[in-house]
Amino acid sequence: MLIAIDGPAASGKGTLARRLATHYGLRYLDTGLTYRAVAAQVLANGQALDDDAAALKAAEAFDLDHLDRNRLASQEIGEAASQIAVMPAVREVLVRRQRTFALVDPGAVVDGRDIGTVVLPDADVKLYVTADAVTRAARRTREIRERGGNDDFDAVLADLKRRDARDAGRVVAPLTKAPEAHELDTTDMDADTAFRAALAIVEQALAERDAARRS
Repeated sequence: MLIAIDGPAASGKGTLARRLATHYGLRYLDTGLTYRAVAAQVLANGQALDDDAAALKAAEAFDLDHLDRNRLASQEIGEAASQIAVMPAVREVLVRRQRTFALVDPGAVVDGRDIGTVVLPDADVKLYVTADAVTRAARRTREIRERGGNDDFDAVLADLKRRDARDAGRVVAPLTKAPEAHELDTTDMDADTAFRAALAIVEQALAERDAARRS
């Protein structure tokens, strides 16, 4: 069973993905963390973020089963990861590794920006989770401050807009909604409301899939 969840940063897709994975007893992968892991290693080595060879080596080396969300959550690493993500060779390696992870039984919930279009185009269910930029920036600022940071809302908003533009405008695997994806706008939803809405979408999609298989 494969559930693909796409959407821009701080839209709530990660929270939804983790809760859906727990609900259905599936593995979970935040593909954004894979790009952050590569960026973090390049930065730790003192190498340039545009060093394709260094990024490619880092992409092959880290352990997908032990990604430290807290260590990789900084704004600096997030910005660096967005730069790493435009490298076609790095994306090719990471997509291959992400797909291999997801195809292990019993399946997975995978979130990111190109899951339904590139990583898991044959996923059983595809969700595109979004929210307006101001709401997303407020959420991200709150998360940062809860972790002890003091990032300014305006700076976070500007960073999100830059990342949105970069993700949507890149040549390889841009952020886009798969034609068959179900869109869920979480702007006016709390986490529980968003989860119930997502669960209803998934259940309906699975029911339609099973009915089609029986016919």
